[in-house]
Amino acid sequence: MSGDEEVVVSALAINVTIPETLRWTDVRRGQTFRLDTLNVRMLPDGHLAAKAYGRPVEGGRGAYVSFTVPDRPELAALIGAAADRAGAVWAAHRGLR
Repeated sequence: MSGDEEVVVSALAINVTIPETLRWTDVRRGQTFRLDTLNVRMLPDGHLAAKAYGRPVEGGRGAYVSFTVPDRPELAALIGAAADRAGAVWAAHRGLR
């Protein structure tokens, strides 16, 4: 790339494992799901957005379904810490292999 071309990054997203102590269940269409993963995105204005994902408690081959993250301080802290950690990991990259 030449020096006057701006690199356009169209998406910044990370997947975060929810610690066991912070996991919760939610119901969709009569089926209970255990939420175990967060997908955190950085929006163009610098704020973060997150969705929780999980699988049916009953097991089986149920879909991996997204849910709204509850407004809980410990989950907000997890999301912030994950974004900080991801930023540090990205900043320390060692180039293309």
